[in-house]
Amino acid sequence: MRRRPAPYLWTMTTHADPALTVYYDGACPLCAAEIRLYRRAEGAERVAWVDVGAEGPAELGSGLTREAARARFHVRRPDGALVSGAAGFAALWAVLPGWRGLARLASLPGVTALGEVAYRLFLPLRPWIARLVPAGARCDKACG
Repeated sequence: MRRRPAPYLWTMTTHADPALTVYYDGACPLCAAEIRLYRRAEGAERVAWVDVGAEGPAELGSGLTREAARARFHVRRPDGALVSGAAGFAALWAVLPGWRGLARLASLPGVTALGEVAYRLFLPLRPWIARLVPAGARCDKACG
């Protein structure tokens, strides 16, 4: 029996068990633009897309709160493991055929660690970078 998603979850998943669940801040124009890119990719229908900027419960499954999900990128693997930051992007890239080259690159020793350093440097700049998104809203109240 297929479970119906909660009303606050907007998902393109057609499978009862998604290959990955992506938590993203749809209120952040930069995040929303990036997720639109991934959602158009081949294989995106196998991913559950959860907009944590939408109203709904503060808890999004084991180990993830809305506040944490808005502050940085998170994905949940089918086994329930939660990964975030650069490791989360690598997990997403691995399930999207057009992005698997980046996933392979991220699997090389040290690459994900360097990606995490870059991601942590990027996070405080996200509200200002979001202003560069065409027709993007300001990120003052969003963006973690």
